[in-house]
Amino acid sequence: MSNHTQSPADVRQWTCPHAQHARHGCVPCYQATADADPALPLWDVAVWFTTVWPIPIRALQDVHRHGRRFTLDQPSTPLVYILSGQVRTALGTEAVAAMVGFLLQNRHIVEEFTVTEIRAVHS
Repeated sequence: MSNHTQSPADVRQWTCPHAQHARHGCVPCYQATADADPALPLWDVAVWFTTVWPIPIRALQDVHRHGRRFTLDQPSTPLVYILSGQVRTALGTEAVAAMVGFLLQNRHIVEEFTVTEIRAVHS
């Protein structure tokens, strides 16, 4: 998904069940993945985002120890990061909203961020 203006149909397509746009994240979607039904599809999700301040190396490492198979890495570009991982949800929109919701719930990792690109692929 790019930063261009979206049509109303595109906005609906990327809106989670809690009425949040996936790019903005949804903490309830994130929390629902903690004990998601194993029968739900497994999604590989990647979220690229920028920050105002660098994320400390220790915080990057802490995410790697998170119990949900998430990784937070910094490509070679300063202040650009990628959060990736696997989540079980019914739809890709929920999967992306959950990943961004992880960032919202864990403001100690990154206080302010702007999502620049999102991807969700059914495993």
